[in-house]
Amino acid sequence: MNILLVEDDYLLGRSMVRLLEASGRHRVRLTRIATDIFKYCESDIVELVLMDVNLPGILWQDKETTGVVLSRLLKSNPMTRHIPVVLLTANSEDVDKTHLMKDALADSVCAKSIKDADSFLSLLDRVIDSKSASRLGLSVS
Repeated sequence: MNILLVEDDYLLGRSMVRLLEASGRHRVRLTRIATDIFKYCESDIVELVLMDVNLPGILWQDKETTGVVLSRLLKSNPMTRHIPVVLLTANSEDVDKTHLMKDALADSVCAKSIKDADSFLSLLDRVIDSKSASRLGLSVS
């Protein structure tokens, strides 16, 4: 699966890339440039976006932005709305995940601190399977 990882912390981003690519099932592109997000997603090479909720220093249209705003923009664009977005948050226990997903139009929310790689990879598989099934008009249990 081709994954776009949007993370402002380079070291954390690199460690997530290593984790995902070590599974042998994923190719990951890491970016912190907002225009790259749309360029990659519109080019039809991205099958899943992992996006940090807080993105200090990342600009969109000359203003600092957040992963919530960028997710909403992706989901509002007919060319990219089909791509599943999983938000990554450092404060997973302090966050109302349902509200965050609704606000961002995201498909899932996950903690940045990945304690169990297998569970994290399973979550990504479930998001992809669910999104694929809904596009085909099927239900996933």
